[in-house]
Amino acid sequence: MAKYNNNFQNLKKNYLFIEISKRISEFITKNPDVSLIRMGIGDVTLPLVPAVVEAGKKAFDEMGVKSTFRGYEDSGRGYDFLREAVGGYYKDFGVELLTDEIFISDGAKSDSGNIGDIFASDCDVIVTDPAYPVYVDSSIMGGRKVTFADFNTPIAPKDSIIYLCSPNNPTGEAYSHNELKAWVDVALANNAVIVYDAAYEAFISETDKARSIFQIKGARKCAVEICSLSKTAGFTGTRCGYTIVPNELMLTSSDGSEIPLIQLWSRRQGSKFNGVSYPVQRAAEAVFSKEGQQQIKESIGYYRKNAKIIMDTFIELGISFTGGVNSPYVWFDCPNNMDSWDFFDFMLTKANVVGTPGVGFGENGANKFRLTAFNTYENTVEAMARLKKVLLNKS
Repeated sequence: MAKYNNNFQNLKKNYLFIEISKRISEFITKNPDVSLIRMGIGDVTLPLVPAVVEAGKKAFDEMGVKSTFRGYEDSGRGYDFLREAVGGYYKDFGVELLTDEIFISDGAKSDSGNIGDIFASDCDVIVTDPAYPVYVDSSIMGGRKVTFADFNTPIAPKDSIIYLCSPNNPTGEAYSHNELKAWVDVALANNAVIVYDAAYEAFISETDKARSIFQIKGARKCAVEICSLSKTAGFTGTRCGYTIVPNELMLTSSDGSEIPLIQLWSRRQGSKFNGVSYPVQRAAEAVFSKEGQQQIKESIGYYRKNAKIIMDTFIELGISFTGGVNSPYVWFDCPNNMDSWDFFDFMLTKANVVGTPGVGFGENGANKFRLTAFNTYENTVEAMARLKKVLLNKS
C-alpha cells in the first residue's frame, strides 16, 4: 500500500475555517431557531456588479455558437485580453508590467499554496505572525521549516521564502512604501524570495501605503505578487485571480546555475493547472473597464462603511483594534484577555455572532479576534448592537 506524506502529521488537527464550520453546525443543531450573523469567513455579500455580469453573459453566448466557441486556452497563462487589462490597471499606481509576466489563476489561495512547488524543500520559510493559515500549512506540507516574524521586523535567512500579506489578513494593517522597502532590501541581501499577497490592495485608502510590492525599487529581482478578484470584485464564487512573476527574478539550481523563476512557474502551471474558463476571464476583464471600476468602487465603499461601524463600536467600548481603514478586516483584543476560542464560543452563544478566533492565524493571535465588514449594512449594525449588549450587559 502506498505511504502518505508524513508532513501532514505536523499540521494542526483542523484547518481554521473547518473548525469554525464544525462549531457553528453543532450550535445550529441545538439551536435551530437562532438567527446567526456571520462575520467570520471573508465572503462577500454584494452580488457581482452589472458590468461583470453582462460581460460573462456575452461570453457564455459566444460559447454557444460554433464560430466563437472556445476550448482549451492555448498559453496556460490566461487570455491576452485579461492579462493586458491587469497590466493597464497596474499603470494606475505607477507599475509597468509585461503581459507575459502575468498569470491568470482561480484565486490567490491556490497560487499562495502552490508556488512552493518550485522551491527546494530545504528552503526556510518566513511568515509574519499572525498570518493567513495557507502560508504555514502549505509550507509544512512541503516539509519546510517555518519561522515566524513580526509584521514590521524584516528577517530573511539566506535563500529563504518570505510570505508577506498587505493589507494583512487578519490584522488589516498595510505596509507603507518605506516599511515594504525594508523587507525588499533584506530579501535582496540574502537571495530570498518574497511571495507577496496583495489580495486586499483595492481597499487601501491611505496614500502612503503601497498598492503593489513592485512600487518598491529592487522588488522585481526578489518578489512574486499574488492577487485576487474575490474581495475586490466579489468573485468568491466565480474564482479568478492573477500572479505576477517578473522576468528578472532568478532562482539558483543545485549546481549553482541560475534559472528564471517565471520559467519554473510556467512549467508548473502547464503540468498542474488547466486554466480559468473563457466566460470567467471575460467577466474579469470587465472588472478593469471604466464602468467596472466605478461600480466596484461603490461596492468597496459599502464595505468600508460597514468597517467604520465596527471601528466606532470598539472605540465606544474602549477596545483596542487595528484594521478597518485600509482593509475589510478589524482585528481586536478579546475583552479581559480572554482566549480567542473561548471568546468565539461566547460570541456564538451569547450574541449569536460568528467571528474568527485570532489564534487560528498564529500564536500572536491567542487573545485576538477578527471580524469582517463583508456582511450587509443591516446585519453589521445589528451585530454591533448585540456585541455591545453582551459586553456592557445593557438591554
